[in-house]
Amino acid sequence: MRGDGDGWSVGSDGTRHWGRHGAAGLLLRAPDVDGTPMVLLQHRAAWSHQGGTWALPGGARDSHENTTHAAVREAHEEAGIDESSVRVRGDVVTMRAESGWTYTTVVADVESPLETVANGESTELRWVREDDVESLPLHPGFHSAWPSLRTSVVPADEGTDQGGARTVVLPDGRFGWTSGSADSLQDASEASRAQA
Repeated sequence: MRGDGDGWSVGSDGTRHWGRHGAAGLLLRAPDVDGTPMVLLQHRAAWSHQGGTWALPGGARDSHENTTHAAVREAHEEAGIDESSVRVRGDVVTMRAESGWTYTTVVADVESPLETVANGESTELRWVREDDVESLPLHPGFHSAWPSLRTSVVPADEGTDQGGARTVVLPDGRFGWTSGSADSLQDASEASRAQA
């Protein structure tokens, strides 16, 4: 279904970005069998802009949508993701153009890797361990944003779990991956502040 956001935003220097009202993508994480984080990546169809590269499901934001709605909708359209399974953890503007155009990455989790259904914009959809993401030929925009989006390990206390493996937003705006211990979140927050 074509929305009012489909189309190019053109800057005064002629630079074009897809999405008249900006764009958004969904960085969806799930735990692998050993609990380490995996992300859902889309191998972009050859005919698409930057085709043949790997990135996040995403696309143009319509005028009536916020970035979270746009990113989750696009993931449903492009990957068949069940919107009710997605737990949004935060978002970050990962690209900003001189024209005012922005790309927002919405960060979310699911309890386990979901089955996916590719539409015509994808050659393949794949759950990829975070440590393996950079081994793929990434879309240039995603490649530049990835260091700020990947997680650091948030240590969990033995025998405690308050919500299962998940992404957490750390005080410095970066992301962590935890098994759910409240104490481990506080430890990670203190460690993050010490590194800043």
